[in-house]
Amino acid sequence: MSIFVDENTKVVYQGLTGSQGKYYGGLNKAYGTQVVAGTNPKKAGTDVDGVPVFASVADAVRETGANASCIFIPAPGVRDAVMEAAEGGVQFIVCITEGVPAHDEAWFFNKLRRDFPDVRLLGPNCPGIISPGKCNIGITAGHIAKSAVPGAKNVGIVSRSGTLTYQALYELQAQDIGVTTCVGIGGDPVPGTSFIDCLAAFEADPETHAVMMIGEIGGSAEEEAAAFIKNSMTKPVSAYIAGQTAPAGKKMGHAGAIVSGGKGTAAAKMEALAAAGVKVGANPTEAGELMVEIVRAL
Repeated sequence: MSIFVDENTKVVYQGLTGSQGKYYGGLNKAYGTQVVAGTNPKKAGTDVDGVPVFASVADAVRETGANASCIFIPAPGVRDAVMEAAEGGVQFIVCITEGVPAHDEAWFFNKLRRDFPDVRLLGPNCPGIISPGKCNIGITAGHIAKSAVPGAKNVGIVSRSGTLTYQALYELQAQDIGVTTCVGIGGDPVPGTSFIDCLAAFEADPETHAVMMIGEIGGSAEEEAAAFIKNSMTKPVSAYIAGQTAPAGKKMGHAGAIVSGGKGTAAAKMEALAAAGVKVGANPTEAGELMVEIVRAL
């Protein structure tokens, strides 16, 4: 199985007519994802390489049955785009856009939770999600992901880092280990989907036998995930925490990757995860090697 998206997911791209939306929407479609629509109120009635463009998400849902959206629009428009998707009837929203104001993220995070509790948001500022061989929404290169194999021991991946997400996929592919789903939750302070959301979904998925988790400095998400793993997970986990040499008070790449007031350090996160029984690697390759050991022992 897979979590959140599969071969039945139908995606509408908000921003398909822009350069980035067209490029990645085309790659996702070529991968086999059901890219069924795009939106642009000024270009409704046209198409992008055969994909019809509608004036709104609601129109796209009504005409194509889309149940997911992917947002490829500039940061100032993301707040409205997220709400258009939720109000338009999709159940899963992937927001790739970087640089969304934190107060906008907090606003639509709480708005969705209150008024659209059945809608899941992934991101903003994330690489997206891939269930290898079934569905790829976002900017992850499909060729580095090995599909899960029925009857084999497969792995789920959840990561705050885009680049390290790709390395995790490649490390497992190189060892012929299949992945059920790889979720990039993004590195902003208010992610729509958390580590715990993904860990719980992987725990419930019968085809996911172990989980690889990639965190980074800043915030308390990894410590919260460690508590969840200790109390609620039966499946083994390996992990890597990026930013082990980062100086305090300096933002490192992601908006949420900052050690502040002595909190959010890599050391504290690694200690919490290790105490929860997670095998923690000193670098991404070692985390991959630890996962290979885990899978071989299952």
